[in-house]
Amino acid sequence: MAPTQTDIPDSDRFTVVIVGGGAAGLTVAARLRRARPNLSIAVIDPATTHAYQPGWTLVGAGVMSLKDTLRQEGGLIPKGVRWLRATVASFTPEENAVTLTDGRRIGYRRLVVCPGLQLDWGKIDGLTETLGRNGVCSNYSRDTVEYTWACIQSLKGGTALFTQPPMPIKCAGAPQKIAYLASDYWRREGVLSRMKVEFDVAGDALFGVKYFVPSLQDAIDYYGIDLQLKHNLVAVDGPKRQATFAVTAPDGSSSMVTRGFDMLHVTPPQSAPDFIKSSPLVNTAGWLDIDATTLRHVRFDTVFGLGDVIGTSNAKTAAAARAQAPVVVENLLASLDGRPLAGAYDGYGACPLTVSYGRVVLAEFLYGGVPAPSFHYDQRKPSRFAWVLKTKVFPQLYWNMMLTGRDVHLPHKPIKDI
Repeated sequence: MAPTQTDIPDSDRFTVVIVGGGAAGLTVAARLRRARPNLSIAVIDPATTHAYQPGWTLVGAGVMSLKDTLRQEGGLIPKGVRWLRATVASFTPEENAVTLTDGRRIGYRRLVVCPGLQLDWGKIDGLTETLGRNGVCSNYSRDTVEYTWACIQSLKGGTALFTQPPMPIKCAGAPQKIAYLASDYWRREGVLSRMKVEFDVAGDALFGVKYFVPSLQDAIDYYGIDLQLKHNLVAVDGPKRQATFAVTAPDGSSSMVTRGFDMLHVTPPQSAPDFIKSSPLVNTAGWLDIDATTLRHVRFDTVFGLGDVIGTSNAKTAAAARAQAPVVVENLLASLDGRPLAGAYDGYGACPLTVSYGRVVLAEFLYGGVPAPSFHYDQRKPSRFAWVLKTKVFPQLYWNMMLTGRDVHLPHKPIKDI
């Protein structure tokens, strides 16, 4: 039976509807417009400001200004694409329809789902009441990222805690990047010896790709950071400057530990948006149920997905969205034409790990944590070259190439013999 869209006016029916106007959604929209200018395309997103979130680590470290990471969403929507400034309420994939919170139904022939993920600040008791004051900061929030830099500058001694919640999260290296940059700033200011710096990780490893761990452990040791694994932040008392962690012992037993702090940088727990989790599009873990290679939905052939919301095992980074977008576009157009889906995503992700001001470990990898470098040097070694990429090249590539659909994503050669 054909999808039922009789209650949808022609003005609200499109060939392609994209849910999400972030890095993934805008890139797909721009690429589709370049590939087939006559397609009717709509982007659904309520936000009026678009953020280059990879830059927030640098904002929190005083290297980049917040305003340089922000642009008006309307100026980034490709010409010829209709922008629906609205929020999705529900999906009816059997009818090829999306319902908005204002009650409108939007029809499509193909749906691309890429709304990103949500930050679950409320899952840490007491955090929302104190975030942005009492020394509690986060580079994951536009509202508090500048406060991170204020906290780093004002601290001349004491205890600084940096936290990382259970995976998956977006930009899994970001929680430790700011710990290194803060420590390097305090070293340069001559106060690191008066600091106790602690990195509390909910998981059991410093980084998910073992190939790069020794380089990062070198940074931990160099700054004298106290690495605490299986420490998950569960509560914050800002006025008392206390943080409570659920700690899992080697024997599997759990206990609560409370530590005092002068500065606390929090990375919040993260999950798919609620309107995704409550939809028929999710897998059992609560993420978009997408084939890991074709990026088409496992159960609904007219649905594709990419970006942070998908339930694949790749890292949730802008670099991953950049690699996924051409695959989605190729396979979506093939499905419209009735051709086989030839596009294949290999799990590529990248994380430029800022281990100091001026030096970056450029981690690039595929599914399974297989290293896949772009450049002809040992990318485990911190380099000035990668710092220039992170601070100068990548922002320009993002705004001027990726979001405009002109970016060329080159294949990477994996390192298998390690």
